[in-house]
Amino acid sequence: QHKDAYQVILDGVKGGAKEKRLAAQFIPKFFKHFPELADSAINAQLDLCEDEDVSIRRQAIKELPQFATGDNLPRVADILTQLLQSDDSAEFNLVNNALLSIFKMDAKGTLGGLFSQILQGEDIVRERAIKFLSTKLKTLPEEVMTKEVEEFILTESKKVLEDVTGEEFVLFMKILSGLKSLQTVSGRQQLVELVAEQADLEQTFNPSDTDCVDRLLQCTRQAVPLFSKNVHSTKFVTYFCEHVLPNLSSLTTLVEGLDIQLEVLKLLAEMSSFCGDMEKLETNLKKLFDKLLEYMPLPPEEAENGENAGNEEPKLQFSYVECLLYSFHQLGRKLPDFLTSKLNAEKLKDFKIRLQYFARGLQVYIRQLRLALQGKTGEALKTEENKIKVVALKITNNINVLIKDLFHIPPSYKSTVTLSWKPVQKADASQKRASEDTTSSSPPKKASAGPKRDARQIYNPPSGKYSSNLGSFSYEQRGGFRSGRGRGWGGRGNRSRGRIY
Repeated sequence: QHKDAYQVILDGVKGGAKEKRLAAQFIPKFFKHFPELADSAINAQLDLCEDEDVSIRRQAIKELPQFATGDNLPRVADILTQLLQSDDSAEFNLVNNALLSIFKMDAKGTLGGLFSQILQGEDIVRERAIKFLSTKLKTLPEEVMTKEVEEFILTESKKVLEDVTGEEFVLFMKILSGLKSLQTVSGRQQLVELVAEQADLEQTFNPSDTDCVDRLLQCTRQAVPLFSKNVHSTKFVTYFCEHVLPNLSSLTTLVEGLDIQLEVLKLLAEMSSFCGDMEKLETNLKKLFDKLLEYMPLPPEEAENGENAGNEEPKLQFSYVECLLYSFHQLGRKLPDFLTSKLNAEKLKDFKIRLQYFARGLQVYIRQLRLALQGKTGEALKTEENKIKVVALKITNNINVLIKDLFHIPPSYKSTVTLSWKPVQKADASQKRASEDTTSSSPPKKASAGPKRDARQIYNPPSGKYSSNLGSFSYEQRGGFRSGRGRGWGGRGNRSRGRIY
């Protein structure tokens, strides 16, 4: 009946600023009454969303959810996703709010629009759509995030994961591990399998290929929080023992200031607690044992008069030894007679001498640390130097406990220690897996030029005799491989196709 009048309103988008402002309000207001003009109405509103006048653009964007009815909803979601590329913070917030409001109308339809842009849109749109999912999904109520919706997210995410950068992979793991349906044992197992696939554990490991090394580390970091007594790390531990440990000294990385060898050993130690039945247990335990020996020096030869015969006192690498000894202790439980029946008597004697020498150095170091920390409490312990000493004391105490176990006849594997970089109290599993990121209501800022890491610090004991690499940094890195959205992992092709409203 009033079709001509509505057409006049639609034509208002070609007029001046006043006509456009009125059109931005009235096109959505009467939209539902003219289904036959739906396409023209949506296109007219889109013109306003791209107007040069920022106030007209904001008004037009704010009203977009009114067009999200029936079959139009996925299209509106697609349009709003593309509008996430706005650098105007007020506009960006309006787009976020509009997306959230249509999410509550039809979550699957909205996700269809978002994923369509993630798979086919421009890089900036893809990046911001992924960021939107990683920050906003967890804010939605349970009645919106139904089991069916979560299954849709998992299915679509798997398509995206076929071709991602390292940073995108981390964000998708955050999205998926936050889904309620994946909090179960079978859900966690699914996630571990996804990570293993991404890590490509079937490939030959190339220690000089930084992309290959970083990919493995980034994937392993994502897998570690998922492991438990029911979700085993066997596949990863096996790969580390067979391919990574033998190449430890050849590992390369582009991450400045990162002790890549210590990083690998820390990951292996964390995973070793949750290793299930391993096929080549004895072979892999032998590889782990051989690597441990490299860091457990024999005492320097002494001259006849008992003085050092000019050989330098070997440096004791406490951080490395903590990781290797812990991993050996964990896997050794599965083959308790390894030291007594799988090694020849000469090898075992050699190992005991190394353990004894290390334990002697350890005792001296522990006494020095205790003396240095004696009587210090509260603020005094918060200085950088004392923090390092506290960590050093944890490391040395851990090694001490493990060495005592191995000195038993036969060797024992009963003691439990908490790795020096892990919190002492047993964290609640749900807290442990809770997300740490806060949501941002302003346009995402570009990633900084380099990955943020706590600087690794080395503590030298006062005597200088037992200096060691004592890392007090956390290895959990968030972000891509080569700063910003680097093209690690083979890189995605150029997806810039212009707007495809």
